[in-house]
Amino acid sequence: MSATLEILQAQILGLSKEDRSRLLERLVASLDVDADAEQEWETVAAERDAELASGTVAGVPLEDAMARLRARFPG
Repeated sequence: MSATLEILQAQILGLSKEDRSRLLERLVASLDVDADAEQEWETVAAERDAELASGTVAGVPLEDAMARLRARFPG
């Protein structure tokens, strides 16, 4: 590990738990950037929103959705 990285790590570990958590979220998000995938998700989200708004599909209560997922993926 380089000296610069060690200094940065020490500074980060000196931050509050909340600040480290926010920093971690930002770092992870910076690794997950894929413009094409993001655009595809935006398109899917817009389509789903339009389906809900038009009544083509009905929403599912969170509790029901979670129960279905737990049944499908136990453990």
